[in-house]
Amino acid sequence: MKTNESAVAEKLLQAEAVKLSPSAPFTWASGWKSPIYCDNRKVLGFPFIRDFVKSELCNVLFSEFPDAELLAGVATAGIAWGAMAADQLKLPYIYVRPKPKEHGLGNQIEGYFEEAQKVVVIEDLVSTGKSSLQVVDVLQKQGLEVVGMVSIFSYGFPVAEKAFAESGVRFIPLTNYETLIAQALSKGLVSEDQMESLSEWRKHPDTWGK
Repeated sequence: MKTNESAVAEKLLQAEAVKLSPSAPFTWASGWKSPIYCDNRKVLGFPFIRDFVKSELCNVLFSEFPDAELLAGVATAGIAWGAMAADQLKLPYIYVRPKPKEHGLGNQIEGYFEEAQKVVVIEDLVSTGKSSLQVVDVLQKQGLEVVGMVSIFSYGFPVAEKAFAESGVRFIPLTNYETLIAQALSKGLVSEDQMESLSEWRKHPDTWGK
């Protein structure tokens, strides 16, 4: 199934979940300079946009992963999206913490699941893919079969594409960086002159702006 990438990108821009600032770039935790900042949690504050994104997410899950028996949200930003999709599709739901709790039962996976269940991971956004695939590893070590991952947004970095290919985990983003900047250009949010710089960043995010 081909997702409606342009429509999802338009909705993210409409909710101001994505900010583009090529002339005054943001600094990520990794130290990378970035002309884009994405916070899809802002979409949760816009009911009609939220409902549209949820529907697109459910359409992909229903058509591309019909054998899914369980959904797993990634803490924290993926929790809400995973819960909404699980409710819509009437699937069991769990979520995965970045690390085990330091008290109580020490769980890293919260919720009920059974060994060998087929699970699809729900992510907010994917950058390098490293943290997303760490979640896959946690689930697999608990005996679950990860059949795929769906995210709201992906930067489309080559390093992430390579990592997912090597892991064997099928990954589908609802929309991506190239589609989003094209939408931003069509709406006059960025100029033609800025597009070259924006495109270069995706190819070389570690050295861009230095």
